[in-house]
Amino acid sequence: MPTVATYGPYRVFFYSADGAEPMHVHVERDDKIAKFWLDPARLARSGGFSRKELRRIEALLRQHEAALIGAWNEHFGG
Repeated sequence: MPTVATYGPYRVFFYSADGAEPMHVHVERDDKIAKFWLDPARLARSGGFSRKELRRIEALLRQHEAALIGAWNEHFGG
């Protein structure tokens, strides 16, 4: 599970086996986790985050989307 970035309390990562799916990242904090598609960043599913926090996370991912896409392409060779 390569960690791509840490933004405040959020760890952004993907699983090494995720390369067959469209670009996305997983975000976790404590016991909460969410999956966001990239290009554009949007919620795929969530477990435990409030709607307000999901909006905050989505804004962070959009702000750093180019770097996240670059990390995806570097890892998966896209």
